[in-house]
Amino acid sequence: MNASTPIRYDCSLITSDDRYLFNEGNHFHLYEKLGAHPGIVDGVAGTFFGVWAPNAESVTVMGDFNGWNRDSHPLTWREHSGIWEAFLPGIGVGEHYKYFVRSRYHGFTAEKSDPFAFRTEVPPKTASVVTDLHYDWNDAEWMKTRGERHRAESPISIYELHLGSWRRAPGDYNRPLDYRETAKWLIEHVKRCGFTHVEFLPLMEHPFYGSWGYQTTGYFAPTARYGAPQDLKYLIDQLHQHGIGVILDWVPSHFPCDGHGLAYFDGTHLFEHSNPKEGFHPDWQSAIFNYGRNEVRSFLISSAMFWMNEYHVDGLRVDAVASMLYRDYSRKEGEWIPNVYGGRENLEAIHFLRRLNEAIYAAHPDATMIAEESTAWGGVSRPTYTGGLGFGAKWDMGWMHDTLKYFAQDPVHRKYHHSQLTFRMIYAFSENFVLSLSHDEVVHGKGSLLNKMPGDPWQKFANLRLLYAYMTAMPGKKLLFMGSEFAQWEEWKHESSLDWHLTESGPHAGMMQLVGDLNRLYVNESTLHEWDWKPEGFRYVEANDGDNSVLAFLRFGSWGKPIILCVFNFTPVPRPSYRVGVPCAGYWSEVVNTDATIYGGTGSGNLGGVSSAPIPSQSYGDSIQVNVPPLACVMFKWEA
Repeated sequence: MNASTPIRYDCSLITSDDRYLFNEGNHFHLYEKLGAHPGIVDGVAGTFFGVWAPNAESVTVMGDFNGWNRDSHPLTWREHSGIWEAFLPGIGVGEHYKYFVRSRYHGFTAEKSDPFAFRTEVPPKTASVVTDLHYDWNDAEWMKTRGERHRAESPISIYELHLGSWRRAPGDYNRPLDYRETAKWLIEHVKRCGFTHVEFLPLMEHPFYGSWGYQTTGYFAPTARYGAPQDLKYLIDQLHQHGIGVILDWVPSHFPCDGHGLAYFDGTHLFEHSNPKEGFHPDWQSAIFNYGRNEVRSFLISSAMFWMNEYHVDGLRVDAVASMLYRDYSRKEGEWIPNVYGGRENLEAIHFLRRLNEAIYAAHPDATMIAEESTAWGGVSRPTYTGGLGFGAKWDMGWMHDTLKYFAQDPVHRKYHHSQLTFRMIYAFSENFVLSLSHDEVVHGKGSLLNKMPGDPWQKFANLRLLYAYMTAMPGKKLLFMGSEFAQWEEWKHESSLDWHLTESGPHAGMMQLVGDLNRLYVNESTLHEWDWKPEGFRYVEANDGDNSVLAFLRFGSWGKPIILCVFNFTPVPRPSYRVGVPCAGYWSEVVNTDATIYGGTGSGNLGGVSSAPIPSQSYGDSIQVNVPPLACVMFKWEA
């Protein structure tokens, strides 16, 4: 076909019911109808195209197949729906294309990437690519059982990573691993470190690599930087076959203003608000979705559903939820518009988030939806029928900030900040929390987790081992960002690989061993995860010994499960013969000692365990005397 012989068929994938649901805001499988879909009509092969552009005067398809001619392949307007569509023969899989949009207003014209494209060119190129998503999955066993892995009572320990800077290709340090290469290396590392899930920073297509994926343009396309859609499916498939869950970061809070993207799509503010007080994000210099527009809700929920359905992902971590909930988020007085009741809550965004979670959990009750929400908004992880937002879990940003602030203190001053450790238990069960030490804490000059720790090198490592044990012992699911598992000295840089050479020996190898042992303990001991989200699973034994900077608490599971006692010394001063009350008489075996030599510690400990004595302490009739090493955690399991 060439520009002089335009042919099209006036036929449609989109039914009247599709159009109705789309315009109503309740079509959650739009990716099956809009975008580019190869097919056959009357024995002729070609591609169905469909795009939403209600304020366009005309829309055409341009690409390799017509020499990028802006006029030769027009689409047909479908009244009242705002959709343009046609079946164009001769256009097949692999063809590059864009839409040329002529607006009814202001003489605006633009070459736009397909909002529903399944594949794109490798950035910085911006064309969409006609694609067949077929893939033969081999993860049926995982998909059949994954619901058990996402119950409130199940262990979830997440390894967060940015694919482009996780590891470089062997023999070519300048090239990141592609999706298929990543599978082997990542599976081996995750299993070695004992994580149950991986969470990828956004893999959706994004023009600016330095945004880490958080400036998304392709809400239905994995970034082409690391391969084709089937390559990403292979990576996820392999992870599932090895018992590892997959969570994707997903960004419905804002999108970039690049000319080929969603912004000002048809010469009007179609996906975004027109008023910059509502439609422009001052922090990220990006556009904000108009959640009150029905078609935008259909678009976004269809995107979330797409990754669940087509890529078998086990959950989405929804980015920057707080920025969606508040109309005055990062805005000064006079820079925002109140809601219809005069308040600061974004009612349309609240409705969208509830509808999103209802739709996802209705279709995938065995998946998980996690909110990054940084305020005290109530009920983020509570059901919508109780007035909540309907997420399955929420990052505990308060715990992260308080804990890192405490650990940054010189130990001699920690006794004055003891409440930063104990405050969490006031609210710990108000939400289904994930304790996160994420990418945001090791970038932009904040330093690595290791370099946040005070003291000489030995103390830095000891402090970090103590932090990881503290996170493991506290109620809540877990998340750790890449590089932190082996105590990388340098903060994260997205332009380069992690410093994998550090893992070969020394305290870095010891740190990775500890992380693996802690994760395996967390997974294997149901007491440490079964009641992560229930107050019955936690009880302080010693919460008030700020003078010695010692903390002790018990973790419980359901009746008949072992009890675990966790004791922490947040100073470099050893605490020999420290008496701790216990609820049960008998032998308490030492199951964790972060000061063990295998981890890089001094080897001080309790020779495998201690027996209780009928000596009252801390409201219990029995107690044990334990040696608590410097800057260390020891955990004991009751053996009766």
